[in-house]
Amino acid sequence: MALVTLAIGCGSTICSHVNDNAFWIVKEYSGMTLKETFGTYTVLSTISSVIGLVCTLILDLFV
Repeated sequence: MALVTLAIGCGSTICSHVNDNAFWIVKEYSGMTLKETFGTYTVLSTISSVIGLVCTLILDLFV
């Protein structure tokens, strides 16, 4: 059940943008325009989600 929870958590962060509060926090604190934030935040959240899913799959092999 723990691995399922990790997979769901990682999958829920993929391509999150305007509806996510963290998107607006990153935009305001970094001083980026809306277009720059779309490009940066969406790519970074997708990368972190994929890395999390890969780590979950690796854990599944060893657990």
